[in-house]
Amino acid sequence: MAGITLSAVGKTYAGGVEAVSDVSLTIADGEFIVLVGPSGCGKSTLLRMVAGLEEITEGEVTIGTRVVNRLEPSERDIAMVFQNYALYPHMSVRENMAYGLKNRGTPRAEIEARVAEAARMLELGPYLDRKPRALSGGQRQRVAMGRAIVRQPAAFLFDEPLSNLDAKLRVSMRGEIRKLQRRLGTTSLYVTHDQLEAMTLADRLVVLNGGRIEQVGTPLEVYHAPASTFVASFIGAPAMNLMDAQVAGGRVLLEGVDMGPAALPDGAVTLGLRAEDLSAAPVGLPVTLDYVEELGASRIVHAMAEGQRIAFAHPPEAPLAEHMALRVAPGRLHLFDTLTGKRIGRAARVPEVVA
Repeated sequence: MAGITLSAVGKTYAGGVEAVSDVSLTIADGEFIVLVGPSGCGKSTLLRMVAGLEEITEGEVTIGTRVVNRLEPSERDIAMVFQNYALYPHMSVRENMAYGLKNRGTPRAEIEARVAEAARMLELGPYLDRKPRALSGGQRQRVAMGRAIVRQPAAFLFDEPLSNLDAKLRVSMRGEIRKLQRRLGTTSLYVTHDQLEAMTLADRLVVLNGGRIEQVGTPLEVYHAPASTFVASFIGAPAMNLMDAQVAGGRVLLEGVDMGPAALPDGAVTLGLRAEDLSAAPVGLPVTLDYVEELGASRIVHAMAEGQRIAFAHPPEAPLAEHMALRVAPGRLHLFDTLTGKRIGRAARVPEVVA
């Protein structure tokens, strides 16, 4: 096992198209890092540069103690799990898992032992003699993971491995991947566009935007203290409310309503409010209901506040009215620069997690 270091890494395609720019990141040995962002943000390109599937235009990639820029993928001591499984259809599960080891000349007894152990961990024992076409999507993805595990690599690279699975199976596979990574302790770099998947898997998130790193932090740090309006709007379901507001006399005013204190000069700001930090109150920000999302155990209400959209959490058993007032929990204001979108003022308090 080994850590991974990216030093000012960039990728420019023909015609001057810049896919990744000046990305620097240190991944500790055994850490699970998730690259997350919208389509086209450069996350898969970055992963492929680490894997050796894309040429690095500038900067260095180090795996362990070796700079791997000029090494072939097979020389980098990594194992990759793809979105489309990439299994050989004419081979059995056993043969698919053993194929890479056979190519490396690994002794037969060791191959059998490694395949048996991986099959045990992934509960693939009953399927070892089946062909991929006789397996479900989840079973195929476990075979792809087993093929990576038997390699015993320095690092795992996951390229949106759950994208082809249905919603229920994705949830269970997320849990399997996380438990397996913790058990093996292998450094892992995982790419996804699904922010919920990123939040539940990562030791740390790397949020990418336009080929650059927007923020790095634990899931709770990124959620509760987003570094920019981009991060605030991408991480979280529903997305953070971002609204035009004013600072006047040390108070934040939204549509003329005092939302709380701010140690900032007077002027325009972008105010961020999480839905769960807003609640109905006798006096507060007046809103007019638009529509309601019923989620069973919870309810998200979408409303309008003088032409600005706002979403707030509301208990399913609590009454709703067309016109309501909202208050924000103390210390839960997020303020951003209206021009740059960058966070200003103190970061929001990140709740402690009891292990």
